[in-house]
Amino acid sequence: MKLYPIESGNFKLDGGAMFGVVPKSIWNKTNPADSNNMIDMAATCLLIEDGDRLILIDTGMGNKQSDKFFGYYYLWGDDNIDNSLKKHGFTRDDITDVFMTHLHFDHCGGSIQWNKDRTGYEPAFKNASFWSNKDHWEWATNPNAREKASFLKENILPMQESGQLKFIERTGAVWQETSELDFGILFVDGHTDKQMIPHIKYKEKTLVFAADLLPTAGHLPLPFVMGYDTRPLLTLDEKKIFLEKAAKENFYLFLEHDAHNKVISVKETEKGVRLNEVFEFDELFN
Repeated sequence: MKLYPIESGNFKLDGGAMFGVVPKSIWNKTNPADSNNMIDMAATCLLIEDGDRLILIDTGMGNKQSDKFFGYYYLWGDDNIDNSLKKHGFTRDDITDVFMTHLHFDHCGGSIQWNKDRTGYEPAFKNASFWSNKDHWEWATNPNAREKASFLKENILPMQESGQLKFIERTGAVWQETSELDFGILFVDGHTDKQMIPHIKYKEKTLVFAADLLPTAGHLPLPFVMGYDTRPLLTLDEKKIFLEKAAKENFYLFLEHDAHNKVISVKETEKGVRLNEVFEFDELFN
């Protein structure tokens, strides 16, 4: 097995929305805002090379939305999936599986693209299976009013229409090993229903793709919960259990949305679980 970080692009989000009820005077110390109150965000995906399978976890926003849409998110930098895959010797056509932690547009938008004449949509990874779970799929395709703007049908329905959509078969437990893919999954419901958090065993280490359970290192304190979360009190409980285990078992946390801290470890302190070390991906996994 080999692991590769895949940079799909950077953007900005409102710092207040990202930190909910936490005052700006506090969160601005770790995630400094610009003059528009926007903070740096990344959409870093993870590629797993495992035998004859190439599994891509999440795909970022993609590039098919309108200029008006992207104007809300202040895109910055030159990173994109194609260049990042090429850097490691791969193309989109090499991908065998796309695993989506959840179906918000900044996590799955890159899975679908315009067709050649821009009359419709098609999978951006033509040889891949797209993995979700039935409960989250139902949640995303029949969205509540709060999340409707994040579940864009053009990102989601073409996966099913192409015949490439597959579901992880759930046991009903919060934690389960998967028979479909060679890693374990933690199911969490605070951010959105049945978000999947992959835990990958690699070279006697456990790498956790934290997705929106822990967007940035600045979100480590338990009350630092996104305004986007549908069940913030549940997020508190899920984070507490997860972070205590991460500290105890020395997990390495891959922060998909942190533009400046790619991989971290955490430790127990008198104030709760806090940042221990920050790592570059290559120093740990290559």
